[in-house]
Amino acid sequence: MNILVTGGAGFIGSHTVIALSEAGFTPIIVDDFSNSNHVVLRGIEKILGQKPRYYPDNCHDAEVLRRIFREKEIGGVIHFAAFKAVGESMREPLKYYANNIGSLIVLLETMLEFDIPNIIFSSSATVYGEPETLPVTEDSRIPPAESVYGNTKQIGEEIIRDTAAAGKPLKGISLRYFNPIGAHPSAYIGELPIGVPNNLVPFITQTAVGLRPALTVFGNNYPTPDGTCVRDFIHVMDLAEAHVAALKYLINHTAPTIYEVYNVGTGHGNSVMEIIQLFEAVSGQRLNYRIGERRAGDVAAVYADVSKIEQQLGWTAQRTLREALEDAWRWQQTLGIGN
Repeated sequence: MNILVTGGAGFIGSHTVIALSEAGFTPIIVDDFSNSNHVVLRGIEKILGQKPRYYPDNCHDAEVLRRIFREKEIGGVIHFAAFKAVGESMREPLKYYANNIGSLIVLLETMLEFDIPNIIFSSSATVYGEPETLPVTEDSRIPPAESVYGNTKQIGEEIIRDTAAAGKPLKGISLRYFNPIGAHPSAYIGELPIGVPNNLVPFITQTAVGLRPALTVFGNNYPTPDGTCVRDFIHVMDLAEAHVAALKYLINHTAPTIYEVYNVGTGHGNSVMEIIQLFEAVSGQRLNYRIGERRAGDVAAVYADVSKIEQQLGWTAQRTLREALEDAWRWQQTLGIGN
């Protein structure tokens, strides 16, 4: 079965392309490379032993989607393509609403036009905001979003839910990711941010190899054990495999219309300082870091209750935090300072 992967050259998308291929699916990437790099395609080819199928286009364009759907028999879509920087979303809200919401609407309209029922939506734990209780479950209260990025994910979920509720022939799953880190163990693909990283681990690894002069820890006065933010860090290959489990669930589900939401995490949290200390132990490198001001949109702590996805989809995270940091460090060393 051909599966369209929007944003398939991105961090999570590229690893999901590998997981789909290993599960017997044929991923077809559409990515305009506005926030990714063509080098990722070479890495995928090295892992799979064949060139990935891809369209260098923007999935916000309905004509692009129609052309793909005419040329390929698509059985489902995994929708990653979106702007994702929390801080930038607070400065450029219209950019985020236009891209993240607009592309989803165009995609859904075109899927319905071509009778393509299955969609997995790349959502986020940011929809939970500052949770009232931990761990968060899929039934936890969804407060007003702490960031524009988080709000685009809330709205995206609602759009898919409401489309299914209207009786349209749509089978959808929103996966609420926690904090993906790591890289493929081959070190052929990994997180490759454009410019200054917005995520913790690539900033750590870039600091360790000298690409960044210092790492800033955004606040150490949160109500957490060591004062730094606590997150549920999940290996990106575990997250990729969750998409395969979700896709199989949709394909095997006989109802013409369904909608489900699942947390995808490890089920426990680690603080920013714990990540720094474990990375230093894994790499043997002393990190130059400083404590800075809190960052707009950040919450103190959030980690997942993953019992629903374990019970319904049979998926559970397999890889350790140490493995994730080892893989991320191996990937950074492979890149050196040349990329």
